[in-house]
Amino acid sequence: MFFQQLVNGVTLGATYALIALGYTMVYGIIQLINFAHGEVYMIGAFVGLIMVAVYKVNFFIALLAAMAVCIPLAVLIERVAYRPLRNSTRLAPLISALGVSIFLQTLVTLIKGDPNPLGFPHVIQDTVYALGPVKFSLIQVVILIVASLLMVFLEITVKYTKIGKAMRATSEDYETANLMGINVNHVVSFTFAAGAALAAAGGVLVGMYFNSINPFMGVTVGLKSFCAAVVGGIGSIPGAMLGGLLLGIAEVFGVAAGFDTYKEAISFGLLIIILLFRPTGLLGHPIQRKV
Repeated sequence: MFFQQLVNGVTLGATYALIALGYTMVYGIIQLINFAHGEVYMIGAFVGLIMVAVYKVNFFIALLAAMAVCIPLAVLIERVAYRPLRNSTRLAPLISALGVSIFLQTLVTLIKGDPNPLGFPHVIQDTVYALGPVKFSLIQVVILIVASLLMVFLEITVKYTKIGKAMRATSEDYETANLMGINVNHVVSFTFAAGAALAAAGGVLVGMYFNSINPFMGVTVGLKSFCAAVVGGIGSIPGAMLGGLLLGIAEVFGVAAGFDTYKEAISFGLLIIILLFRPTGLLGHPIQRKV
């Protein structure tokens, strides 16, 4: 029973981690909480649904299509809603992010015609494997493999590529990076694009796993993923991965223990407990501000 729930929790946590990475990267670069990120995840799920239900493509093509649509969408959001407010007070871009979130929810609802959920077609066979007492489906295997590959690719990109070095330099000191010749606008746009690609993949994976999507699915999952980023240490990429896995495992074990009515509270309860002992999150570090 324990290992079975652990597998389920890791599967759910992997999707939270994909979305949490977008929150933590954007905050690490420009100290902005992008509350429209959950809606990018939602749109990715709808693009995946359209690809498999209307165009009859396989899962991997739908995944790539969702990422291809959400990347320019996120870059556009950053360019229109956030960049003009970059030098304003902290409150202004936060309000702008909330406005973009509500706008995208309403837009998708209007295009769809109603806010009711849509079923996600079965694009992967429901084959079930057994490893002793633990059972896992092919869908779970695909989710874990895809999520792991995307997270490893992101880690390699940030650590070993030119744009990754520019991201790390910008996160350390935005103004100095700009003075040293780094195109910070390009870095910020790339950060939004990378986060959107991961969120879009997460949307397709969640739609496939739970067989249901709706225009407001990004609200709760977005908040949980932000919670995961804070638990792991906002601004830390490994922290976002760890936080997502911890939240997924905690939620699944809470539901298995009979607290399914309070499953939303489990994530935020875990956040409160961790922040009481680690105010910067599990892998976060205090930020030294220049006076």
